[in-house]
Amino acid sequence: MTKATSSATSAVNSPASFVALLPLFLFLGLFIGAGLYFQSQGVDYAFYQLPSVIAILPAIVLAILLSKQQINSAIETFIEGIGHSNIIAMCLIYLLAGAFAAVTKATGGVDATVALGLSFIPSNLLLPGFFVIAAFIATSMGTSMGTIAAVAPVALGVADQAHIDYAIMAGAVMSGALFGDNLSIISDTTIAATRTQGCEMKDKFRENLVFAIPASILTLIAFSFVGQGQADIVAQDIEILKVLPYLTILVLAVVGLNVFVVLSLGIVLAGVTGVLSSHYTFIQFGNDIYTGFTNMQEIFILSMLVGGLAALMQQQGGLTFVSKQIERLIKRFSKANGEASSRAAELGMAAIVAATNTCVANNTVSIVVTGDIAKELAEKHGVSPKRAASILDIFACIIQGLIPHGAQALLIASVFTISPLVAVSNAWYCMILAVMAVIIVIFRKRV
Repeated sequence: MTKATSSATSAVNSPASFVALLPLFLFLGLFIGAGLYFQSQGVDYAFYQLPSVIAILPAIVLAILLSKQQINSAIETFIEGIGHSNIIAMCLIYLLAGAFAAVTKATGGVDATVALGLSFIPSNLLLPGFFVIAAFIATSMGTSMGTIAAVAPVALGVADQAHIDYAIMAGAVMSGALFGDNLSIISDTTIAATRTQGCEMKDKFRENLVFAIPASILTLIAFSFVGQGQADIVAQDIEILKVLPYLTILVLAVVGLNVFVVLSLGIVLAGVTGVLSSHYTFIQFGNDIYTGFTNMQEIFILSMLVGGLAALMQQQGGLTFVSKQIERLIKRFSKANGEASSRAAELGMAAIVAATNTCVANNTVSIVVTGDIAKELAEKHGVSPKRAASILDIFACIIQGLIPHGAQALLIASVFTISPLVAVSNAWYCMILAVMAVIIVIFRKRV
């Protein structure tokens, strides 16, 4: 969600208004209410039965009706919000990221990466080993769900062979998947965070490392100490060529190459490696790119609709109301100096994205919904864009790994045949990251 800067929107800014937030509450109420209903009926993936893009439609209608503008002007404000440059850029990146994930999966890149990782795991360090494998794949693919789907079945087989508790192995895989999803430059959460806060991918990546590296080291140590049993993993064929697309985009992204160029090169390289190493054809290549586009359909459409809803809420004073409430809390809990004010603002961003994600059970949606508020707080209290983006992504990631109704917990629980609550109770990385993040926000010096 980004600020609409068009003349039509900015010219009619209203004073702070709680009423202007009612459309957002309607959206969350429908989305959460449907999830709770289906959960009470014992339906699998209860919180994903009502698509978010459908739940938001009544909210948009309500926002237009509440607008003090004429109907045509309100609709124009909505359309301008959809067409904001940040929203369009975000959506284009989603498409490219989806295409890259689909092509690398179809050409065997995921399987090759898992095989490469398994070849390096010592038989007595299976838990930390699977954490690392999941972390690398998620960082490369940009999706925790895709990583869990690829790694969890392998991890289940190894857990059986080594007599490792299913819950702990599930926690290791889920922890690694969320670590990588949070860091990846092609993750939809990273895309949403950087675009809403106006920072570069590489800057947000480096900022995230300050939080993620200490937390991941402690997680590795924890999984090493609780390691149970050991198993000799059967050697698998390693195809380095198919791993190259992942390594390439990681290096190019860290170097600072434009994200559109990075993803485009990654897609082409993945397709070429598929053609060179198997019977993969250019027709299949084209079809897989399109499949990747369609896989991002929901978040693509939702981002545009939320952008339009955000423009309406801002024009009506809703976002101003939220900012003022957070401002009061910041003033209450911070001293007069700028550093304390920045610290309180960061904690405010963390709290609002965490609360939103607890409700919607979707870390990308929570970042998109709270992005405007976070950006306004950052600008007012001297928080750098890269830091604001990092805070949003990190705390959304933490909550996503700790809610039993999240897609990640539901998926891994179904693979390991355990309760989603048991799965999240062993997602140690998210717990450790939460503690580390709060400590770093409070004690790290501002520059």
